[in-house]
Amino acid sequence: MKITFCCTDTKAEPWLQGLSAALPGADISVWQPGAPQADHAVVWAPPQQFMDEQAGLKALFNIGAGVDALLKLRLPPQALVVRLDDAGMAVQMAEYVCHAVIRHFREFDGYEADMAAGRWGYRKPRMRSDYPIGVMGLGVLGERVAKALAQFDFPINGWSRSPKAIDGVRAFTGADQFNDFLAASRVLVNLLPLTPDTVDVINKDTLGRLLPGAYVINVARGAHLVDEDLLAAIASGHVAGATLDVFRTEPLPAGHAFWNHPRITITPHTSARTLRDESIAQIARKMAALQRGEVVAGIVNPARGY
Repeated sequence: MKITFCCTDTKAEPWLQGLSAALPGADISVWQPGAPQADHAVVWAPPQQFMDEQAGLKALFNIGAGVDALLKLRLPPQALVVRLDDAGMAVQMAEYVCHAVIRHFREFDGYEADMAAGRWGYRKPRMRSDYPIGVMGLGVLGERVAKALAQFDFPINGWSRSPKAIDGVRAFTGADQFNDFLAASRVLVNLLPLTPDTVDVINKDTLGRLLPGAYVINVARGAHLVDEDLLAAIASGHVAGATLDVFRTEPLPAGHAFWNHPRITITPHTSARTLRDESIAQIARKMAALQRGEVVAGIVNPARGY
């Protein structure tokens, strides 16, 4: 089995060492232009030249959770695109979202401001029943997030394209129930894959349908959110604020309105990082299974985009 590694802005050596240990006998190397054909590829943001030259690939293993950037390329027609099922990212995502929700709900941001100003004061406790949380996207990460939030006794709504049944989560399905999902939610958590159908999904109309005093948490992709619409919704008072981990341009450009907005918390695309050892183990298992002719989980449907 010949494996090529083509991951932009990623230190290759630890990956090669880990894959070599997990797949003894495999021929593993970093891709260079003109390199011989490989059976499988481990990729992150590869150039189109890589795809054009590696036309015989059987499978592409993406080391991040999202495959939207990969699917923009012309891929070898027979190559499977395989995403990571979890590899340690789901628990990180649940931690991040729970922290963002609780920080807003308990008004810890307000207490932080008070302490900075030397003020000692209390805020009236809020009712969890007044803060139904809508989780938009119920894949591996979304399901873990919804289940984690439910442990704090918030009402949890979940929206997905296809029907999902999750204990403790009120399910909404498809376009026909999307507006009902929004109208039932005060906190909106976005975990959708980025596809042509979901670009700009958090917009003026979407935000306006949320319960008054809404809060937005975007941990999926920056292109899901119309920045200007969020800013306008906060200015109007309909949206109380937001926690944003992803942006249309990354790093977030200097001077962008999000940087210093008092009601917006930003983090540098760090809500769920790829854990190398867990990812290597999963990729190695799937490569070996494919070599044996077995079916593996995580195969992407290019027509759907996930």
